[in-house]
Amino acid sequence: MDGKGRVSVPAPFRRVLEAGDPDWTEGLQPNLVLHWGIARRKGFLECYTMEAAAEVDAKIAALPRGSKTRRDMENYFNGQSHPASVDENGRLLIPQHIRDMIGLEDEAFFIAAHDTFHIWKPETYEQEVEPQTEAMFDELPDDVDPLTLLAGGAD
Repeated sequence: MDGKGRVSVPAPFRRVLEAGDPDWTEGLQPNLVLHWGIARRKGFLECYTMEAAAEVDAKIAALPRGSKTRRDMENYFNGQSHPASVDENGRLLIPQHIRDMIGLEDEAFFIAAHDTFHIWKPETYEQEVEPQTEAMFDELPDDVDPLTLLAGGAD
């Protein structure tokens, strides 16, 4: 991360952002939405493609107008999101107040999550996620491919 809070977005992630931005065309920079609602609990930012963010917005809009759940979800998702774009050099500017939420300083760790990706402080990822992943693998017999868990559905 540079002194202005810009991180270089890996090229494969930029391709996902381009594909998920209906307004993107060759020569333009892809837009995305930074969401930090879960950052307070988990320590990462979730970066949504424009299509993924629109999908969440549509689900919120489908809730009954004026309902507490809809207001809560509007506040949670829309109130804790920041529109952003990748610059011409493939960098993403993360505003200071958002960097402060997850303690992001010198380095950022990116991890793909289908049509979103996460940005972690590397040390937080090592402390929070790696032990959970190792524990999951420890519970499996040595001869079981973890990808077989995909057939069982989501938790």
